[in-house]
Amino acid sequence: MKKFLIGIFMSVLSVFAFAEADYHIGIVTGTVSQSEDAARGAEAALAKYGAAEKGGKIVHVTYPDNFMQEMETTISQIASLADDPKMKAVIMGEGVPGTVEAYRRIREKRPDILLLTNSSHEDPEMIAEAADLALETDIVARGHLIVLAAKQLGADKFMHISFPRHLSYEIISRRRNIMKETAKDLGMEFIDMAAPDPVSDVGVAGAQQFILEQVPNWLDKYGKNTAFFATNNSHTEPLLKRIAEKGGYFIEADLPSPTMGYPGALGIKFDDSEKGNWPAILKKVEKSVIDANGSGRMGTWAYSYSFTGVLSLTDHAMNVIEGKCDILDFDAFIETLKANTPGAGWNGSYYVGVDGVEKENYLMIYQDTYILGKGYLHMTDIEVPEKYFEIK
Repeated sequence: MKKFLIGIFMSVLSVFAFAEADYHIGIVTGTVSQSEDAARGAEAALAKYGAAEKGGKIVHVTYPDNFMQEMETTISQIASLADDPKMKAVIMGEGVPGTVEAYRRIREKRPDILLLTNSSHEDPEMIAEAADLALETDIVARGHLIVLAAKQLGADKFMHISFPRHLSYEIISRRRNIMKETAKDLGMEFIDMAAPDPVSDVGVAGAQQFILEQVPNWLDKYGKNTAFFATNNSHTEPLLKRIAEKGGYFIEADLPSPTMGYPGALGIKFDDSEKGNWPAILKKVEKSVIDANGSGRMGTWAYSYSFTGVLSLTDHAMNVIEGKCDILDFDAFIETLKANTPGAGWNGSYYVGVDGVEKENYLMIYQDTYILGKGYLHMTDIEVPEKYFEIK
């Protein structure tokens, strides 16, 4: 009975703790099963600021796992956040197709709502026009620095694994071109490798089986001094599994995180106390990689990009709403990132559109690379040559 009464007291207390919220922030992510890090970032925001239904500030909704086939449902879910009279900002944890249209509908109905997005799947020019602030991993810097890091670790070849749908995205194709030019400048062989699209008829299972079967063949053909990069998250887990077993290098994932691929590849389990605790997660992943003889060959970002992006965009939106900074204050946002990732370096630039004009509302950011068993490479301290910013 005593424990029961304490439980009721704590529940009531949590409601009153957030009872003064006078505005709401909507966060839209995939489900935990499909976009775990972004969903965990939303959970962290909920824990920090409280759920709107309990008097707090955060409304968290998820879009369908099969968002390509259920785009109208996705659009409607995002746009419906504008029905909340207290809504002051909407954040997409991942800007899946339909985000631009949803933001246009919100803008028509509620021009006072701030619109922010992370990792957009849609055309950068369209996103820059629809959103107040867009966030993306720095395609130029990472396109150069990932290959440079591979070279520094001992790789002499670099394989880029993708498929036509991804290569039709300007962000991905441009990064691929920068990687190819960097490899050429460093005297490395660049290898374009096609793999099945996980949203095609073969599904995720078929796409992953292809990677499991082909990596040993690729290593036999190109050698163990080959570094691998996949543009799709589903390919990452089997890729890591085979690299740990057979050799090769993996610098970081498309959306870097210690939980991107490593747990499934190496059989790593996390308890509830570790979820969202990135230093603890990194420590466990690092031990597993070292035990699997992947030390010095396999890397990540020490803090999940998707998790950090969601939480930092939420913090930034709140600071803007409360008048603490401007939505386009680049330095303020970098400081927010650093506050959420103790010990990690950050850098970035503005996206430059096809017209050659910088988009000040489109930030391209990157975190320092962490090689498991070795540590930070201090890639954020390296100045990327201007020539790579001109590659399209």
